Amino acid sequence: MRIRTIVLIVAIVLMAGFAALNLDEFSRPSVLSLGFTTVQAPLGLVMLVLLAAVLLVFLATTLYIQSTHLLEMRQSTRALTAQRELADKAEASRFTELRQYLEAQAVAAQQREAAHGTVLAERLAQTQQVLIGKIEQSGNTLAAYIGELEDRLETRESGLRPARADTPSLL
Repeated sequence: MRIRTIVLIVAIVLMAGFAALNLDEFSRPSVLSLGFTTVQAPLGLVMLVLLAAVLLVFLATTLYIQSTHLLEMRQSTRALTAQRELADKAEASRFTELRQYLEAQAVAAQQREAAHGTVLAERLAQTQQVLIGKIEQSGNTLAAYIGELEDRLETRESGLRPARADTPSLL
C-alpha cells in the first residue's frame, strides 16, 4: 500500500475513535440557524455527518480520477502497442526490401562479371588468333627468306664448281 493510503486510513480511524469517545458531546442538542429558520439538533452529529459526506465525495472523486487515468493508460498502451507493431512490420519490410535489393545487386554484379569474362575470353581468343596468324606469317616469311638464301647459295655453289668438260669455264 502507498503511504498516503495508510495515512488516510489512520486518520479516519482516529476520527472515528474520537467521535466514539465523545459521543455524548456529539449528541447534545443545540439550536442551529439555517438562515431562514432555526432547528434544534446535535451540532457534533451534524458536523460528523457533513465530514462523512465530504469524505465520501472525496473518495468518489479520487476513484473516478484513478479509473479515468487507468482507462486512458490502457488506451495509450493499446495505441502504443499498435504503433510498435506497425513500426516492427515497417522495419521488417524495409529489411526485406534491402535484402531483395542486395540480392538483385549481387545477381547484376555476377552477370556483369560473366559478361566481362565472356568479352575478355573473346578478346583473348581474337588476340591469340591474330598472334597465331602473325607467327605463321613470320614463319612463312622466314621460310621464304631461307628458301631464297638456299637458292642463292646453290646458285653460287654451282657457279663456283669446276665446269664440266663440255662447258667452258668462265674463270
